[in-house]
Amino acid sequence: MRPIPSLCAALLALSPCFVFSQGAAPRAIAESAADDVLAPVRAAAIARWENDIVHLEKKDETLLANENAVLFIGSSSIRRWDSLATDMAPYPTINRGYGGAKYSDIAVFADRLIQPHLYRALVIFVGNDVSGKPEDHSPQQVDAWVRHVIDVSHAHRSNAPVFLIEVTPTAKRFEAWGKIRAINQRLRDIALTTPGTYFIATAGSFLSANGLPRTELFGSDRLHLNEAGYKLWAKLIRRRLDEVLGERSPQ
Repeated sequence: MRPIPSLCAALLALSPCFVFSQGAAPRAIAESAADDVLAPVRAAAIARWENDIVHLEKKDETLLANENAVLFIGSSSIRRWDSLATDMAPYPTINRGYGGAKYSDIAVFADRLIQPHLYRALVIFVGNDVSGKPEDHSPQQVDAWVRHVIDVSHAHRSNAPVFLIEVTPTAKRFEAWGKIRAINQRLRDIALTTPGTYFIATAGSFLSANGLPRTELFGSDRLHLNEAGYKLWAKLIRRRLDEVLGERSPQ
């Protein structure tokens, strides 16, 4: 049974040993909460993505630390961003995207993706939690995983803001756009209610006047961005970084 607040205060005054136990208690509670969130998805994430994470960890071994870097994590749209360093200049970048990750996977591997790095900001894009399939994740599930990733980042780099990029509307998954919009609204709500967390709105720029995805910004698979799409994406992301970090990027 946990001590009530008044009893906690009394015990703190009487016992230095209790100070230690009080410091450990929040950590234990946090770890227990993380276990509750991650336990249902941990085995599947490890089975599918462990090799990819090990590959990223090997890259970490030769990476020079840079406290001014912006760390990008997420799914294949991050992994495939070959021009990230150029597109995001003058911000130095670290790309740790992989495969077709979902927020459930990013949450499971958050410690390994985030803690090896020094960075001034963390940017996250994950576009696969809703794809129009029965196993799609709900906004409530995504909410728990996103908050866990934010907690890991803030515990590691307390002054580094976290940016959540809106899920892009694509022709391939447009039938599920209503459900994807619900995920985007949840990401926006998280950013609005979580200190040090910001939302990057992008969806409107990828829709035409008739409300459909702009096909000229996507590759032949109708899912991933092409060169023009990445340039637009980079402009929107960099502008938001400038607003929060107080720098001005070259035009």
